[in-house]
Amino acid sequence: MIGRPGADELLFLPLGGAGEIGMNLSLYGHAGKWLMIDLGVMFGDERTPGIELIVPDPAFITERRDDLAGLVITHAHEDHLGAVPHLWPRLRCPIYATPFAASVLRRKLREAGLQDEAPITEIALSGRFSVGPFDLELITLTHSIPEPNAIAIRTSAGTVLHTGDWKLDPEPLEGPVSDEAALRRLGREGVLAMVCDSTNALVAGSSGSEAALRESLIRLVGTKRRRVVVTCFASNVARMRTMSDIAGANGRHAALVGRSLWRIEQAARETGYLQGVPDFITEHDVGYLDRDRALIVCTGSQGEPRSALARIARRDHPNVELEAGDTVIFSSRVIPGNEDVIYAMQNELVRQGVEVVSEPDAFVHVSGHPARDELATMYQWVRPRIAVPVHGELRHLTAHAALAKECQVPEALVPLNGQLIRLAPGPAAVVEEVTSGRLGVDGNALVSLNGARLKNRHRLAFSGAALVTIAVDRSGELAADPQLDLPGLVDEIDDALTGEALTAIRDALKSLPASRRGDDAAVKETVRRAVRRAVRQRTGKKPVTLVHLVRV
Repeated sequence: MIGRPGADELLFLPLGGAGEIGMNLSLYGHAGKWLMIDLGVMFGDERTPGIELIVPDPAFITERRDDLAGLVITHAHEDHLGAVPHLWPRLRCPIYATPFAASVLRRKLREAGLQDEAPITEIALSGRFSVGPFDLELITLTHSIPEPNAIAIRTSAGTVLHTGDWKLDPEPLEGPVSDEAALRRLGREGVLAMVCDSTNALVAGSSGSEAALRESLIRLVGTKRRRVVVTCFASNVARMRTMSDIAGANGRHAALVGRSLWRIEQAARETGYLQGVPDFITEHDVGYLDRDRALIVCTGSQGEPRSALARIARRDHPNVELEAGDTVIFSSRVIPGNEDVIYAMQNELVRQGVEVVSEPDAFVHVSGHPARDELATMYQWVRPRIAVPVHGELRHLTAHAALAKECQVPEALVPLNGQLIRLAPGPAAVVEEVTSGRLGVDGNALVSLNGARLKNRHRLAFSGAALVTIAVDRSGELAADPQLDLPGLVDEIDDALTGEALTAIRDALKSLPASRRGDDAAVKETVRRAVRRAVRQRTGKKPVTLVHLVRV
């Protein structure tokens, strides 16, 4: 059991975002206190039935809540702040964020009924402030959302640069360029370690500029003569400006379709972004536009089943429909793991005669993460002694560590969630494994993804269920015919299977000794086994079998 961090120690502990893309949660320990940076989500898939959001398990830090000095948000993406409404009640610590992230987070806290409980301190861009024994400085970077910040964490044991998500965009369209001067100054002061984004560590060159993308999309949309839909990440405020510019250049009107796009648009305008951008048309009014005058920006680039584009593709959106000859442009990358649902949606659009354009077809997207040339530049500026790649799968982290060594970084260490790393004193090393894992947001509850609830859902999905109701008298004799339901096992009533199962129930109860017929648990287990055996013999399936016993 780890004790409190010492005054000469600087510890790093990822509980999310190391070995995966998403669900970021990083802890730094020093002088008896812990600092948390980011608290994000991942999204569920077919492996987590009924679970739409996944959050990191904060058990390690909730056990040390009195030593948690605060939570600092690097930027407003879901994988960096989306878990705050779900986990803050377990932490109850101060929150620090720049104005745009604070605006987005307040909306989330309001939806969770926490707006009057969770304290948010707004920090100005390039601000410097203290949280417990940590002296923090925000350094402006560029990314696919306003106000992305690296955090210089100064302690008596050394300085760490935690980059958050970033890229080096010379023309970001919204917000300033990366603060090269501050990064070089930090490098001259001396940086013990850099904990850095690895998403594109396998990608050669640079990520590209939003301004160059705008010119490409203006030309592409100019070739289309019918309705054009562009789907992108809702948080990409610069892409919203790009869409407005594209519409204006091609005699079209830009509309936003999807609640998350409108939430981000409102937060952006509230904090001074999108200046000069005309108001977007709502989905309720887009139908009044001629088809060659509409440019619709919508959610759903990752195939999310409840997103605007998914509903449009299924033809069940209340306000937007597409016809043969229309075009859908995917101005986004495919997040690993989403390929099947995205391609299924694209195939449905093509089946309807809609042209689909994505990254392999044209220049329609630039990443918000640094490719290898940008990573090398960052290492030249910062010159850390230790490289700690995060925000990537293991293949990304390993490639990033190798690149750091090529950039003459003396030490490079690949962390995984739950590995406690001592950055100082001495060489960087994993010193302990601590509790880590994932929790699923299941309605209003947080549940373990390894618990019985998810295991039973998987069993139900693969094997169906047998639901039995029996009424027995005090002597244990059947008082009425058993009732049997077989959801997920038969398409319609199977009289033969039902008859065999009911016969098995009666035979099993007859074989149960009279001395045990008053034992509810024994009766239920006897019936459960009999039904399961009968169904298996008939269908080859081993269903989840539940017995409801009524005594009369």
